[in-house]
Amino acid sequence: MKKERFLCSRDGLAVRGHAWGDPDSRHAVILCHGFLANELMCRTYARLLAGEGLLAVTFDFCGGGVICRSGGRLRDMTVLTEKADLLAVIGAVKEKYAPEKISLLGLSQGGFVSGLVAAELGEIEKLIMFYPAVCIPDDARSGKMMFYRFDPGDIPPMLGKFPVKLGGDYARAVVGMDPYKELSGFDGPVLLVHGTRDAIVNIRYARRLKDVYADCLYREIGGAGHVFRGRYDRIARALLLDFMQ
Repeated sequence: MKKERFLCSRDGLAVRGHAWGDPDSRHAVILCHGFLANELMCRTYARLLAGEGLLAVTFDFCGGGVICRSGGRLRDMTVLTEKADLLAVIGAVKEKYAPEKISLLGLSQGGFVSGLVAAELGEIEKLIMFYPAVCIPDDARSGKMMFYRFDPGDIPPMLGKFPVKLGGDYARAVVGMDPYKELSGFDGPVLLVHGTRDAIVNIRYARRLKDVYADCLYREIGGAGHVFRGRYDRIARALLLDFMQ
C-alpha cells in the first residue's frame, strides 16, 4: 500500500502526518486522533479505507499528544486549536490532491473536532464519529476534565502538571460552549458509533447527539468501552466500510 509523508502548516506550526492509498483518488478521508494520542491511533482505519480505493490522511494535532511529530506545545492545545489544525489540513489536501469529495473520521476528541469543522464548512461529504467526546464542555463546567481538577469559576493558567501539563485555555475554550448547537450545522450523512460501557464519554452524549443530525446512522456496540479493541473494533470497521460504500 502506498504511503507518503504529509506536511502543512497552521499559524507557523508544522502539521505532520501521512497520506495512505491512491493520491489520485476522487474521495479523501481525513482522520483525527483523540486526546493525548497521535496519528497512530487512526492507522488501522486509514489502511482499511485506503484498501477500498480512498485516499486516507492521518496527522498529529499540534501539541495534541505526549508523543507528537507536529509543532506546538501540549499546554497550548485546545479543541479550537485542533479545529484550526484540521481546517489547515483540509486546505492542504485540496491543494495537493484535489479530491472531488472529502469526508472526516474522528475518534474521541478528534470526533468532536471533526464535527465542529463539518458544521462550519458545509462541504464535507460524510462525517464518521467514533465515541466523540461531546462531554468536553460539560467537563469544563464541572471542573473535572480527565485527571484534572479545578475551579470552573476561576480557571487557573495550568490545569495540572501530572501526568502531563495542560493549559487553562483547554477549559476556557469550551466552558461556555453548547456542543449540540455547534455540531448541528452539518446536514450530510453521519455515522455515529459508541460503546455502551464507555467510562470516559458516557453514552448518553451519543444518544442525544444522534438526534441533532437529520441523516444519522447510529450504532451502539454492546460492552465496548472508550477506544474500540478486538471484536468491538471489528464491528466498528465493518460499520465504517458499509457506510463508506
